[in-house]
Amino acid sequence: MTHTEIEITAELVRDLLRDQHPDLADRPVRLGARGWDNQLWRLGDDLAVRLPWATESADALVRKEHAWLPALAPRLPLPVPVPQRLGEPSERFPRPWIVTTWVPGEPADRAPVTRAADAADSLAVFLTALHRPAPDSAPVGRDRGGPLADRAEQFTEGLASATQMGLIPDPDVVRAVWEDAVAAPDWAGPALWLHGDLHPANVLTADGTFCGVIDFGDLCAGDPACDLAAPWTLLPDGAADRFHRAYRPTADAATLRRARGWAVWRALGGILIGEAGVRGRPGGKPTWGPPAHTALRRLVAAARR
Repeated sequence: MTHTEIEITAELVRDLLRDQHPDLADRPVRLGARGWDNQLWRLGDDLAVRLPWATESADALVRKEHAWLPALAPRLPLPVPVPQRLGEPSERFPRPWIVTTWVPGEPADRAPVTRAADAADSLAVFLTALHRPAPDSAPVGRDRGGPLADRAEQFTEGLASATQMGLIPDPDVVRAVWEDAVAAPDWAGPALWLHGDLHPANVLTADGTFCGVIDFGDLCAGDPACDLAAPWTLLPDGAADRFHRAYRPTADAATLRRARGWAVWRALGGILIGEAGVRGRPGGKPTWGPPAHTALRRLVAAARR
């Protein structure tokens, strides 16, 4: 984590708006959330300002969202934060930033879905709409959407760390799920648009089901199995089968094997970040642990059947 040396405050956000987008500067400003890469500040009732703060790569992610998401958003069946304005680096703040629409809802790591059938159908319809062939100029993911084997070192280190801390009851089964996924045939179709980061903190809920998808910083083109890990981490027990029946085109066996590998990789990351939050360590998020543990439990149970 490399936090910006400049403290981000409501006053700074207002000053940036006055300098570059003065027609928005009189709106009320209040903190919305501090995420992994960015801070989000509410701007009135319907907009938000998104500013990089915690990682060096966040600048490129903000520019990517501004460049690509406005064209993708109209075809997506769930609300997403659509970039409206771009802010350029300046003496006040040396990084790019964007103004987006505000998507209401509660992150699923804090408010999990309870209406399983509705949520499974909603997620399947959303990913069916998103997973379309991307142009050759589409961005490549940081570590998403490519061959699982490229993540082998991260997986090995994550499994070892989580096991050493007593967080993984059966590491051999977890490793077997991963190895089966890595051995599955690679994606042979066109590179499809992917969200790339569908963990519970990036999907919003209301009234027991999904109501929005946020944080498209990892938007990229690649293997849909990366996003098809989402049912394991986002849906209640027993709802994944309904998702797979609703998703189109129906995923083949190899894609589902790779998806389970992505789900294991993401679950390990969530478990470690959640444990760091429980222990009060920088970058830790305690709410990430429970859904990650649930996902891993489901994957291990399925592997034993």
